[in-house]
Amino acid sequence: MATSHEEYQRKLRTPRQAIDLLRPDDVLAVPIGPGQPAALLSALAERDDWNGFTLFSGLLIEPYPILLRPGVRYISGFYGPIERMLAASGAAVDYLPADFIGWERYARAARPRALASTVAPMDERGFFSFGLHAGANFESFMAAARDPERVAIAEVVQDMPHVYGLGQYGGHRVHVSAVDAVVESDRAAFTLPEQPVTDADRAIAAHVEALIADGATLQFGIGAIPNIVAGLLADGGKGDFGIHTEMFVDGIMRLHAAGKVTNHKGIFDGFSISTFGAGSPELYRWMHRNPEVRMLPVMQVNDPAVIRQNRRMVSINGAIAIDLNGQVMADTIGPRQYSGVGGHELFVVGAHDSLDGRSIICLHSTATVNGETVSSVVPALPAGTPTTTPRHHVQYVVTEHGVANLGMLTAGERRAALLAVAHPDLRASLG
Repeated sequence: MATSHEEYQRKLRTPRQAIDLLRPDDVLAVPIGPGQPAALLSALAERDDWNGFTLFSGLLIEPYPILLRPGVRYISGFYGPIERMLAASGAAVDYLPADFIGWERYARAARPRALASTVAPMDERGFFSFGLHAGANFESFMAAARDPERVAIAEVVQDMPHVYGLGQYGGHRVHVSAVDAVVESDRAAFTLPEQPVTDADRAIAAHVEALIADGATLQFGIGAIPNIVAGLLADGGKGDFGIHTEMFVDGIMRLHAAGKVTNHKGIFDGFSISTFGAGSPELYRWMHRNPEVRMLPVMQVNDPAVIRQNRRMVSINGAIAIDLNGQVMADTIGPRQYSGVGGHELFVVGAHDSLDGRSIICLHSTATVNGETVSSVVPALPAGTPTTTPRHHVQYVVTEHGVANLGMLTAGERRAALLAVAHPDLRASLG
C-alpha cells in the first residue's frame, strides 16, 4: 500500500499537466478569492482548444487570460474589480443572481465535472486542509473526489494556513488519496489590502459599536467599517462575544487577542465560526492550527435558521444606497452589476430573527457620481435596480449622521427615520 508521500508524488502535476485532465467543453468550478487556484487558472491559457468551456467562480484575484478567449464562458457569483473590467471589455461574463447558499445549490444541480481549490500543505497523515475557504465549493469538491467520472484538483499554496473544521461537516480537509491531481502553486496566499479609513467610516463605526451589547454574537462583512468596529470593541469595556461570520477578518483576531471572545453563543459553542477568510499574513499565521477557529461549509454558516440560534446575533453589512421605503441596493449600481448578494440578506434575516438580535446596515450618506455629490438615501431606487434586501427585512440603518431603527415602523415613520440620517444638506431635496 502506497504511503501518503508516495501518493502525493504519483499525483503531482505541473499546472500545464493538470489542465490536460480537462475537456475542451468542460465546466470547471473553483472557489472565490482565497480559495482560487491561481496557478491552475493561469495555465488554462496554454491550451488553445477550448470550445464551450465554462468557469464558475467569483471575486477573481487575477485577470486570467483564458477568460478573454472565444469559446470560453465565465459565470460569476460575485463581481469584483476584475469581473467589472471583463464585463466592460465584452468578455462572456454572466452574473448568477444567487446568495452564497444559492451557489452551493447551483453547484449541486449543475454538477460541474471538474473542481479545483487551493489547499494548505499536506500534513503527516496525508490530509490537505482547505485553509481559508470552505464556502459553497467544499461539498461539490468532495463529491467530485468520490466520483471516478469527475475531476478534483488540489493546488498546494505553501503559506496557506491549516484551518480546522468539524468532523460532522467533513473536517474541512481532503486526503491525498481522494484527489486526481496535486499542483504546487507558485503563488502566495491571497491577502486583502488594508482599507483606507475616512472620518465618515469612524463616525459610522462609533454608532455601530454603541448598538452592540455584552454577550453579542458578531458577524462582520468586508471593508473598513467592520474592522474599525472590532477595534473599538477590543479596546472598550464590553465583552463575552461570540463569532459566527461568513468572512473571517483581522478585526476578529484583535477581539480574540483582547480576551473579548468567549463563544458562549448557543450553537457551535467554543469556536469562532466562518466559511472563508481574507485579511493580512498576520491573520493567516494566527489562524494556522488555531483550536478556537473552525471553517465550515456555507450551509452550516449562512443558513438563517442556524444564524438565528446564536445569542444576541448582530450582523454588520454595507450598502451602496437605500430608498425611503427601506429597500437596500448593495450589489448593483442601478441595473449594473457591481458586486454580489453573497451572505448579505442571509445574515440580515438571521440576525433580525435572533432573540435580542440586531441587523445593521451601514452606508455613507453621500457618494460622488461624475464629480457630483449625491445622496445615498434616495426617494426611490433607480429604475431597473435589483433589490439586494427587501424593506421588510431591514432593521438598523447607520450613516455618519446617526442611526435609523426601522423595526416596527410604519411606511411614513420609516421615511422620517431615514431622512434623519441622510446628509443634512441634501434632506430637503429628498421630499
